[in-house]
Amino acid sequence: MHRRLIAPGALVAALLLPAIPAFAAAPSPGAPGIGDPYYPYYGNGGYDVSHYDLRLRYQPATDELEGTATILARTTQDLSSFDLDFLLDVDEVRVNGVSASFASSGQHELVVTPRTPLAKDAPITVVVRYHGVPSTKSAYGFTTWHRTPDGAVAADEPESAWWWYPSNDHPLDKATYDVSVAVPDGTQAISNGTLQSTSSQAGWTRYAWRENKPQATYLTTLAVGRFDITTGTSEGGVPIVNAYSKDLGDNDGSARASVERTGELVDWLSGYFGPYPFSTAGGYVPNTTTGYALETQTRVYYSPKQFANGANTSVVVHELAHQWYGDSVSLKGWKDIWINEGFARYAQWLWSEHEGEGTTQQLADYVYDSHPADDAFWTVAPGDPGPDDQFDLAVYDRGALAIQALRNEIGDDAFFAVLKGWPHEHAYGNASVADFEAYAERVSGKSLSALFDTWLFQTSKPAAPAARTASISAASGPAARPKSWRRIAATNDLHASDLHAN
Repeated sequence: MHRRLIAPGALVAALLLPAIPAFAAAPSPGAPGIGDPYYPYYGNGGYDVSHYDLRLRYQPATDELEGTATILARTTQDLSSFDLDFLLDVDEVRVNGVSASFASSGQHELVVTPRTPLAKDAPITVVVRYHGVPSTKSAYGFTTWHRTPDGAVAADEPESAWWWYPSNDHPLDKATYDVSVAVPDGTQAISNGTLQSTSSQAGWTRYAWRENKPQATYLTTLAVGRFDITTGTSEGGVPIVNAYSKDLGDNDGSARASVERTGELVDWLSGYFGPYPFSTAGGYVPNTTTGYALETQTRVYYSPKQFANGANTSVVVHELAHQWYGDSVSLKGWKDIWINEGFARYAQWLWSEHEGEGTTQQLADYVYDSHPADDAFWTVAPGDPGPDDQFDLAVYDRGALAIQALRNEIGDDAFFAVLKGWPHEHAYGNASVADFEAYAERVSGKSLSALFDTWLFQTSKPAAPAARTASISAASGPAARPKSWRRIAATNDLHASDLHAN
């Protein structure tokens, strides 16, 4: 330790000098991406959104959308400009009530330059007025805006917001939502959360929806069309809102026979995952040609194709399980997709066991035995599959197999404590695979790094000794196919069959 001696005169002079502020960095542009290695330009840096207020008007006949988005956020750095992810035509941008300049950049960036720089850690209000025909817009060679005979649907993963509202489009920046949509009389507009009000004027009806819990942008949905809407309340007290296009044809009965069980299945899943995390639940089945379902928060999107071969409660279980695993607890980065898909698939295995159509152990043994060592299935690591394999079958089936291995390793008491405790521990936040491993170790009191490495990160089939240690496929001879497998396999292409990004 060195002491510096200061002469008395110098000390007095120093005390009389005005305070000189520490050097501050000049304001700089926010990054055009949030930092996700799978999707470098998704999301943005420099701010964090707390709320989106979307006031829209949509004409189904022409696919014309007009909107005003009011975005409440807080800066995370001194900003000279910032990006929003957006594709439609912008008419005006205001930041804190003052007109701002704006320009399009890259595939889907809207660059906003406020008239004066924004200080770090300051609340900001951004208003964007816009219009356009979403079906005419594309980025990276695809569109996620799905036209229907009587309207349109926004539901896709890992992005769909760009086609209908400006956003910070990454799960790390979750926010609450008010979505108000005016459509011609006789047409309905459906979105997430609770229907707050409806009002009619001059041939138009406005529907106001509110999601009061944090929601990732890709989990926000909009559906416009002619729907039959059913409402009710689960035995556990959860309000249910379901909707079906009026032109589903032969798929109408099987869709209703599946989705109308939402309340029952929410209550059943609550026994495994804890209290349902949102104020409402439900789903909708529009008349689309897509083949996938998506866990859009509180209001699940189902393609009619999911029910082409009859009722399938297994797909409903999968998407409802996501309300805990994926929606309430969202991934930190897209590489953490296993926490979403592995556990939603495992919920289907639990449902199979509940229905007496094959235990989780029988399903795990069947998956293990069905894929020989040279099958490409084993070359995909569910714990970090890469952007090209993010929705590969292995993330689902090998992902669920890893969960059964975990269950066998730590025992049922610890396993079910993890299953229920995890959504509570990280409710309405974000978490990674590494976070889950640490949590499972804390609850079970066991070191699990070797198990996670073997079942989630190795790009080869776990050898017989590892499988036996995890009590996987311990029986001699190939495992029999469980009765539930056909319905579970019907959801194997839940995302990958249609999603553009794969």
